This record gives sequence, C-alpha cells and structure tokens, in this order.
Amino acid sequence: MARTRKVFVKTYGCQMNVYDSERMTGALAAEGYEPTDRPEDADLILLNTCHIREKAAEKVYSELGRLRPLKQARPDLKIGVAGCVAQAEGEEIMRRQPLVDFAVGPQAYHRLPRLVREGGVDTEFPAEDKFDHLPPAPRARRAPAAFLTVQEGCDKFCAFCVVPYTRGAEVSRPVERILREARELVERGVVEITLLGQNVNAYHGQGPDGEWTLARLIRELARIDGLARIRYTTSHPNDMTDDLIAAHGEVDKLMPYLHLPVQSGSDRVLKAMNRRHTAEQYLRLIERIRAARPDIAMSGDFIVGFPGESEEDFADTLALCEAVRYASAYSFRYSPRPGTPAAGRELVPDEVAADRLHRLQALLARHQAEFQRAMVGRTVPVLIEKPGRLPGQMVGRSPWLQAVHLDIGAEQVGRIVPVEIVEAMPNSLAGRAAA
Repeated sequence: MARTRKVFVKTYGCQMNVYDSERMTGALAAEGYEPTDRPEDADLILLNTCHIREKAAEKVYSELGRLRPLKQARPDLKIGVAGCVAQAEGEEIMRRQPLVDFAVGPQAYHRLPRLVREGGVDTEFPAEDKFDHLPPAPRARRAPAAFLTVQEGCDKFCAFCVVPYTRGAEVSRPVERILREARELVERGVVEITLLGQNVNAYHGQGPDGEWTLARLIRELARIDGLARIRYTTSHPNDMTDDLIAAHGEVDKLMPYLHLPVQSGSDRVLKAMNRRHTAEQYLRLIERIRAARPDIAMSGDFIVGFPGESEEDFADTLALCEAVRYASAYSFRYSPRPGTPAAGRELVPDEVAADRLHRLQALLARHQAEFQRAMVGRTVPVLIEKPGRLPGQMVGRSPWLQAVHLDIGAEQVGRIVPVEIVEAMPNSLAGRAAA
C-alpha cells in the first residue's frame, strides 16, 4: 500500500486566507494528501501568504530559510508559496529561493494539483471561476463557525493598498453557488457563517432574477434552517447601502457587529488616500447604522503616519475615535506597499509616526475596555466553539464577536447557550452558564 502523503499549510493574514487554505487543503485531499500540524512530517509544505502587513515578503523569506534544512535532508519534499506575496513576487521568490518548487496566486488555486506535480509559477487571473473547481475543505476540519467567500478583489484603489493588484478586480460569486455551499456547511454542523470579501458589501452576484445585493443575499441565507448567525467582513463605507443598513435592524440572524474601516479622521488625508468619502460622511453613516441597530458594536481600521499627515490631521483622527467609540479596532503605522500610488511619497518621520500610533492605540484600548466592562452582569447568548486553555474550559463567541471563556461540558460545542458575564479582560470575557 502506498504511503499516505501529508501536507502542512501555514496561513498568514486575513480570514479569506484561512478560507482559501481550507479550500486548497480540500483540493490536495483529492490528490491523496492529508493535513498535518508538523512540517517535519510533511511531503508538501504550503505557505499561504498575505501582502497587507509591513515586511510581508521578508517574513516569507525568513520562513523559507527555516525550512531549508528540511529540504536539504529530504530533496523530495515539495515547498510552495501561495497567496498575495506569491501573486506580487512569484518569479522573484523562485529566483531567490531555489528550494521553492512552485508559486501560486489567489485566483489560480484550482490549478494547485498541477503545480504540485509540475512546479512553476501561476499568477494569472483566469477567466474561469476557481470556486467551480475547488472542493470543500475536509469534513474533519469543520467547526461550528465557518468562513464563506462571496466576493474577491477591489475596485477602490486606495493609495496605500495592494489588494487590487494581488486579488484583482471585484468579482462576486453567483447566488446559487453561495447558497449551496452555505447549506452544505450547515449540514456539517456549522451554525455561524461569516461572509468574506475584500470589499464584501460591494457584492453584486448573479441571482435567478438579476444581480443581488449583499443585503438580499443575507436575507436569503437567514432562511436556512440550522444557520443561527450571519456576519460579514470587510466593508467599505461607500458601499454601505440603505438595504444593508436596514438588514441590520430587520434580520435577527445578522449579528450586531460591523467592521467598517475609515483609516483616518482627516479629510485631507482621506483625499490623499483616495478613500472618496469625508469624515463627516462616515460619522453620519455610523449614526444611521446605530439608528437601525442600537446595540451594534463598531470595529475599524486606522493608518497613522500616512505621507503628509500633520499633527492637526492626527488630531482629527482622535476626534473621530472619540465620536464613534469603537468596541475594537486595528491600527498600524503606514508602510509603503511596492506598486501602490502612495509608495513613493515622503514619509512621516519614524519617531513621529510611532508616537501617534501609541497615542491612538491608548485611546482605542480605553474605548474597548469600556465596551468590555459594560458586558459584566449581562446574560448573553454564546456560541460554544472549542476547548479553552484550562482543563474543563470552553471558548465561545458573543453576538459582538467577543471571546467568552467558561466552564462547560465539551458536548455543548456548536450550541448557543445563555452565559452570565462575570469578568471583563482586554480581549475576552469570562462567564458562567446561566441557570
């Protein structure tokens, strides 16, 4: 009997990469590969990379350096680089690191088995839909909550962002394929689905009677028996339509959490970023969303030290944060992405950008702590997802995407149980099962 081949997949970055890794694992399963958590045991190592964060390519090269001894000891070991770094630098990766057998971009994952066999670089944007050819992830790797990609790419061309160049133009999957995949997930025990897209609220997939909006898709998904929770990420303010705002107030299964990046509170910086909205327009949008769903938790993204940002511009960002009071947020110092419009602009001095980031993160942390503390004493529905770090402890998610730790039996995985919150930590909550 032939020896079972094993694949080790290391995933960097966003939720869509997690989803893509699962689908690639499914494609490789059809070729006889089983997943392993140990690169030492693998016949194939696949790095699924992200190009958004600072020094993304350098991290990939560092990881490849750590893998070199494995390749030297086992020349038959195959190593591949996938994802956005592969899309941007596939040929360069192959040139600099001869131990890499293949590189594959995000739109060519359905051709992964051929690349594993033959090697090479595939970073084309093919006409066919990769999702038509990719099988689902192996059943054993399913959890109560799952990601489902509905849209890829972006047409916004923000000056700092590499996504339009690595993921391509906006493409929305047809409605029926999404509904079919969602039903399959629910049949496997999934009770919460997060709809993914680089610009997910620009979704315009083909339905049986024309193009559907994201709001209409959400309403149809909510009709699936057994699907208890729906989320979506990531959105652009300019695509937050009236029907989507209304859905937050009318669809009970749509969770009260929204990640809506603004990046800056300064109109001058927003214009330089090519965001195509003002801070005031963003704030009025938040008001409308909260009017539709008063208990909604807002999350955001911020870039500090964008080229040309002044202290006055930064003060506008602090003022916007004070006005919104985010339940959670991500904040970063600007770092140039090669090939983007802002890459050649004069940078804010490092020490200035670092100081601004420190001040912004202190403010965001204060607001997040206030939101966390407000949960203490409340009883909230928690979806139990997996074991915690301590014996007998399980971890679940509140409707507001907070991690909740409690002592409860493992048989509760996949169930939504009432939990009394007894303690608030910076990034999680502690609770006990309500009587």
